[in-house]
Amino acid sequence: MSGQTILIICGLILVNVLLWLVILPWYVNRINMRFQNKLINRHYDEVETMYRKMRGWRHDYHNHLQSLKAYLSLGQYEEAARYLEGLEEDLSTVDSVLKTGNIVADAILNSKLTLIQERQISVDATAVVPGDIPVSEIDLSVLIGNLLDNAMEACMQLPEKERFIRIYIDIVRRQLYISVTNSMAGRGEGGFRTRKRGNHGFGLVRIDSIVKKYGGYINRQTDEGVFATEVTLPLAEL
Repeated sequence: MSGQTILIICGLILVNVLLWLVILPWYVNRINMRFQNKLINRHYDEVETMYRKMRGWRHDYHNHLQSLKAYLSLGQYEEAARYLEGLEEDLSTVDSVLKTGNIVADAILNSKLTLIQERQISVDATAVVPGDIPVSEIDLSVLIGNLLDNAMEACMQLPEKERFIRIYIDIVRRQLYISVTNSMAGRGEGGFRTRKRGNHGFGLVRIDSIVKKYGGYINRQTDEGVFATEVTLPLAEL
């Protein structure tokens, strides 16, 4: 084997080493950060939409009081009662639905719940998340956000009356337990995956990678018209 051939082989080996040890990790990390930034910006926009609605309701508060005073001064008590019922229903669409105890969880959950309600999806949500859990804010946001995005996407394949999402988050046996159950068209996760492309598919990968990062467990189950995901993350520091 000539010296030139040996140099070419050594050069190819060096290029492969650089590719696998330097360039590929850098490229994957760049894609990961781009995805996370896009996700965080979207969640920020969703929270801002919710707060904008709340500010709008407060801006109209004075006008609502004047209308109620007018009904009462005229003795129109039934009209005043109906007006109050309308205000209560309107307020329920902009008020923070959940207060978990964790600022990041509150932000992502309430922003997603606002979107769920706007999409006419029936929702039942219960969540308790301590503020000092050993899970990074970005990971928590990405995990919950993607689980709920997936649930919403599946629901939107169905007629309005068949859409539902159930959310349960709590600390169970020193673990963060997250359960998301939603209605879906047909049966099986495979059909769900085939509808997802680009960053959507990457979102599923991110869920799995976060669970693996914290030594957690993920369980996905399907039944006729129902898809459920359970995630547990050990919280040794609690």
